[in-house]
Amino acid sequence: MSTSENSAKLKIAAIQMVSSASLQENLATADSLTKAAVQDGAQLVVLPEYFCIMGLKDTDKVRVREKLGSGPIQEKLAAIAKDNGIYLIAGTIPLEAKDPNKVLNTTLVFSPDGQRIGRYDKIHLFGFQTNTERYQESETIEAGNQPGIVKLSINGNEWNFGLSICYDLRFPELYRALGQVDCHIIPAAFTYTTGKDHWEILLRARAIENQCYVLASAQGGIHQNQRRTWGNTMLIDPWGEILANLPKGEGFISGVLSKDKLNEVRSKLPALAHRKL
Repeated sequence: MSTSENSAKLKIAAIQMVSSASLQENLATADSLTKAAVQDGAQLVVLPEYFCIMGLKDTDKVRVREKLGSGPIQEKLAAIAKDNGIYLIAGTIPLEAKDPNKVLNTTLVFSPDGQRIGRYDKIHLFGFQTNTERYQESETIEAGNQPGIVKLSINGNEWNFGLSICYDLRFPELYRALGQVDCHIIPAAFTYTTGKDHWEILLRARAIENQCYVLASAQGGIHQNQRRTWGNTMLIDPWGEILANLPKGEGFISGVLSKDKLNEVRSKLPALAHRKL
């Protein structure tokens, strides 16, 4: 690896929202928070899961679904990326599925010229039930079946990003299937109930076992539909240290990915090279 690669760094940011049932309101918030992150120096910005809509009922997202490549949500995302000259990893948006009553919960990646250059459809669908809470994503979402990775060339250096979404976090085999990456990008809308017990430990585990950065962009507050999300948008380094964290509310975190740090961790503890299975 060359000296320039060894010293390569990349400023990134993750946005936290408390999305409402208003598509236009959410798109405006995503736009303004992205601008703030770019003013702070970010070259790549991540939006949370369901950034564009947290409906009053689960079927609201089916109502605003779009065909891949067209629609107001995708047009706005392309404009945000182009206007700010950044890579934009756009949380999740509802895309048309085979079943007309369901959507694909999809992450899209846009380049600084506004072109779509990456896609991942959420594979693992959340199901959770207690006496007071019930979530069953399979009722309105169609599962994807292909792991997602995007390779970007920024400032003359190659950066590999793994794409996963929220509930995927509980399935380490997905991250192994993605292979060695520089950073896993995880848009999420973790519930408060599960988040307070599992969010941080799962994110840190994924960073430690895969010896890479993890950037998680979350929903963080009480929504119009009275759903409460955990928040704690965070950036974690390959040693498992939390570099930045936003507990709740709207805003963003930022930090720097370093090839030096990745190389340091992987050389002093070459666990990835020691794998047997």
